[in-house]
Amino acid sequence: MADNGGSIIMGSVWMVILSILLFWLPVLGPLLAGFVGGKTAGGIGGGIMAVFLPGIIMVLLIVFLVPLLNVASIPVIGAMLAAIFSFGVIFVALQVGLLLIGAIVGGLFT
Repeated sequence: MADNGGSIIMGSVWMVILSILLFWLPVLGPLLAGFVGGKTAGGIGGGIMAVFLPGIIMVLLIVFLVPLLNVASIPVIGAMLAAIFSFGVIFVALQVGLLLIGAIVGGLFT
């Protein structure tokens, strides 16, 4: 549980759902998702903890699912998978950064 009776898990769930629904807003989508998640988590501390749960899950999915596509022996496919992996990690880092800023601001409004 978070500081003001909020739920860190529900904050994370809201962040994931809103991030998926607002993917078409490059900067505002993650900021809004972080704001709602931070407010739901019940404060700044809960919001910060709620941000890293979806981020860790996304990174783990990228790290473990891309190698399962065991076609890296074909050079072109291997190069494409490496690019997907690299861009995926960069995307997650940017997404988590924007979610974090939104969560801190949302936590201030609780």
